[in-house]
Amino acid sequence: MGHRLSARIMGILLVFFAVTLVAVGLTVYCSWHLEGMAAAINDAGSLRMRSWKIAHLVTGLPAEGTLRRRRLDAIVEEIAALEAVQVGLEQGDPRRPLFIPRDAGIPEAVGELGTRWRQLLGPLADSAIAAQDLASHAAAVNAFEAATASYVGKIDAVVRQMELNYARNTKLLRNLQFMLLAVAVAGAVILMRFFLVAVIRPVRELQIGMQRMERGDLGARLPVLTRDEFGELADGFNRMAENLKGVHATLEERVESKTRSLAEKNRELRILNDISRTLREPATVDKLCRHFLERVKLTFGATAASVRLFDPAQENLYLICHSGLQEESLTHESTQECSECLCRRAARADMAVVSVANELENIPLASACARAGFATVGAVPVNHNGRRLGVFNLYFSHRMVFGGSDLELLQTLGQQLGMAIENSRLKMREREMAVSEERNMIARQLHDSIAQGLAFLNLQVQMLEQALDEGKSDDARATAALIHQGVQESYADVRELLQYFRARFDPLDLSAALHSALDKFTEQSGVPGEFRAHGVGAPFGAEIETQVLYIVQEALSNIRKHARAERVRIDLWRERAGMRLAVTDDGVGFEPATREDGGCGEHIGLQIMGERAKRIGGALEIRSRRGSGTRIALSLQRSELEKEAP
Repeated sequence: MGHRLSARIMGILLVFFAVTLVAVGLTVYCSWHLEGMAAAINDAGSLRMRSWKIAHLVTGLPAEGTLRRRRLDAIVEEIAALEAVQVGLEQGDPRRPLFIPRDAGIPEAVGELGTRWRQLLGPLADSAIAAQDLASHAAAVNAFEAATASYVGKIDAVVRQMELNYARNTKLLRNLQFMLLAVAVAGAVILMRFFLVAVIRPVRELQIGMQRMERGDLGARLPVLTRDEFGELADGFNRMAENLKGVHATLEERVESKTRSLAEKNRELRILNDISRTLREPATVDKLCRHFLERVKLTFGATAASVRLFDPAQENLYLICHSGLQEESLTHESTQECSECLCRRAARADMAVVSVANELENIPLASACARAGFATVGAVPVNHNGRRLGVFNLYFSHRMVFGGSDLELLQTLGQQLGMAIENSRLKMREREMAVSEERNMIARQLHDSIAQGLAFLNLQVQMLEQALDEGKSDDARATAALIHQGVQESYADVRELLQYFRARFDPLDLSAALHSALDKFTEQSGVPGEFRAHGVGAPFGAEIETQVLYIVQEALSNIRKHARAERVRIDLWRERAGMRLAVTDDGVGFEPATREDGGCGEHIGLQIMGERAKRIGGALEIRSRRGSGTRIALSLQRSELEKEAP
């Protein structure tokens, strides 16, 4: 691969950035030093002013008094300021900034100024201040002024040297700025030229090529001038144009092929949809297989068809239904071992198998198909979740060729049939389990009501016989009254059971069904009841609300038999999240812990209610205490039902 355009652009930009950075850095450095030199020139000039001011203060110093003290303080202050400026010039101060030039003997001259002040002018100023008489003071002042004049002259010489150096550096800064301007102009020209040649021109060529393609010129090609990204793009454009030219040349053939493919897919989807709709209808396994065979036979134009189901106990395939097979063929087809014939291959390989006439002669038992006049036989496994359920066969009197898509379609149909068979079996088992559970509940209800009542009557009859034998007429009449009461209670239990198992209601009106159950309870027991409905919410399914009604009926039955209540209340709350229900009485109550260990009828009723609540995904809560009544609460949450749903 040649030079990458991105690398070239990055290289040019980096060089331009480096040159610009160096130029700007030098400019900043020079301007910084110029600022420091200007501060140094200013401070050096201030030395002249301060030295003459000190000379003036020393010359006019009074001999005594307050004015002398003020003058002395001013002299000390000016001397300290001058020395501070002198130290600043010698040492520099980057924070201001303040720098003296480091060439042309300027640092030595500045150092000489400091030395001259410390060794000559400072002592002379001290002598003038310390003089005791006018003559000595005048002589000291004259000497200090002469030294000051010489000192100022040297300061002037140093300042001139600094100004000359400042002028040179200012010129250097201007030259650097001109150089930076030249670099900017040259860089802009170079970048413009580079982008014009390396970017804009290839993009323009690409745009022209695309416009030609839009006008239908499939012969448009781009010149590959470079080996960078635009060169690769031009080469890719040329290859794309070549492919488009080839596609356009064979477009009609491709459209026809795609149309055939879509028609075949639509046919397969239509077949799957029709047969799936047939298999979704509720029916027995035999009826499902019969309807399936009729649809498949008609769809594929088969002469005959059959379905065999697998018996894992005996490793056999049993013919359960067929369409179009002759009676003489059924003798061989009714039962087959899995080790025989074409069906073995399909069942064990878990794939559709098709054989034609010359192959049938070499397969055991399949020769019977050839003798029956079938030229082609297909065997397709019927599976569900990896379990072998059976095989279905298609028989053709003519030679039939199946493509790969046809075999996949047959395989899918076999899986759908297997799912339908398994679903039918599951529904049958569910119905059997439901019937079994209802029978168990009926048995518990009978044990709770009629069986115990009959046992009580049997005991009372024995006591009646004993009283009659002993001639105790009063005991006999009392026992007869108990027997009459027991018969009435058994009769009431029978009526309650009949009403219980005949209970049907509109699934959209659970409130009316509960109200009706409470009215019947009041009619049978004489205990007044109250029903209250709270809130609004979507109803649950008919099966769930029927079980709710059964739970309430069981709770009312327990109240009638055991609670000795004076009042009963049913509350129903419907909410967006679910439903809550409570049955409350003011009867004798019980201790739940003691009831769990007993086998009394009341415990059986509580167990039945708990099982029904668990079946519908609800939570049953029982609160009771002796002498304080009982409250049975049922809670149903839609979120919990959705979690339990498959």
